[in-house]
Amino acid sequence: MAISDITEFAHLTDADVEALGEEFDQIRRDVEASRGEADAEYIRSIIRTQRRLNIAGRVALFGSPIPPLWMAGAALLGVAKILENMEIGHNVMHGQWDWMNDPEIHSATWEWDNVCPAEQWKHSHNYLHHTYTNVIGKDKDVGYEILRVTSDQKWHPVNLGQPVFNTLLMLLFQHGVAIHDLDIDGLLHRDLQDPEEFRAKLEQVGRKMRHQMGKDYILFPLLTGPFFLTTLTANMAANLIRNVWSYAIIFCGHFPDGAEVFTEEQLENETSGQWYLRQLLGSANFTGGRLMHVMSGSLGYQIEHHLFPDLPSNRYPEIAERVTAICERYDLPYTTGPFPKQFWKSIRTIWRLALPNKKFAAEQQAHESEGLRRESATTSPSAAREARVAA
Repeated sequence: MAISDITEFAHLTDADVEALGEEFDQIRRDVEASRGEADAEYIRSIIRTQRRLNIAGRVALFGSPIPPLWMAGAALLGVAKILENMEIGHNVMHGQWDWMNDPEIHSATWEWDNVCPAEQWKHSHNYLHHTYTNVIGKDKDVGYEILRVTSDQKWHPVNLGQPVFNTLLMLLFQHGVAIHDLDIDGLLHRDLQDPEEFRAKLEQVGRKMRHQMGKDYILFPLLTGPFFLTTLTANMAANLIRNVWSYAIIFCGHFPDGAEVFTEEQLENETSGQWYLRQLLGSANFTGGRLMHVMSGSLGYQIEHHLFPDLPSNRYPEIAERVTAICERYDLPYTTGPFPKQFWKSIRTIWRLALPNKKFAAEQQAHESEGLRRESATTSPSAAREARVAA
């Protein structure tokens, strides 16, 4: 079965898919041809802002025994870490700014403020995730190998612990990302694909963790002298802020209603146009102001990011206008919604899929019936009938 056989795309002819692919290719060509100094200044300004926030947070923590300064230091560091990981590190390592030929802002040289080695992240994320987006068995982002995020995944009694596993993943998100490129499934089943490679990668992760945790929990607290403990707790709070925020943003783009998963069979003979279709159906956006999008690494435009992961993130708003126009013209889904709503849908799905498929289906049917009952209670009889038919 090809990607074009999916219900949402069944109305498209082969010619439609080819034309659609060409339209998306044209968007890429237009943006690449128009990149210039304004784009370069954007990323440089974001980096300057992030570094100033980081310095301000460190300075504030020299007064960390004073509660307002502790809170200010933790908050400033938390925001600085979010900016560095999301709008800067994530996008720089995607190669979005390689065209500038600036060795300090280049995917080959950037090492981010995270316990995950950049080299491993670029393989698990840039290659595996963005090539095999939402493909079960290929994309490790489908449940991060610990969560069941689709009913197509076989249920196991261990899935009953999903609410707990999910909470731990949220609180320790950078550590979850750090082991993302390791063969965890092979380790659990005592069947490593390449034991030597696993050992080498594990050692690399260990070195990066020692570096990051030594900096956050030993070096910088020591610099504040007698305020070591209060600075240490503030640094822990900053990492927690970054972890929870990053988790929420990333899950909103992959697991709310409307973001679909695929099988390996659907990749067979996949054309460029069909690849674009898979990105459309496998991603979800959320709405928000400019500051919200900057703080989210521009992943409120997750659809545009999956379509064009190596184009500058500051161009996603204008790209989104063209993408939505294409979706309207070809009658294609474009999943978006307010951030709180998208986040709730993601969490609800993870909780529900902790149950076997039959229980999950029964709960979903009960939820839909309750929604129809409430709707019929607040609408006219004819409108209620129409709603039931539509459902």
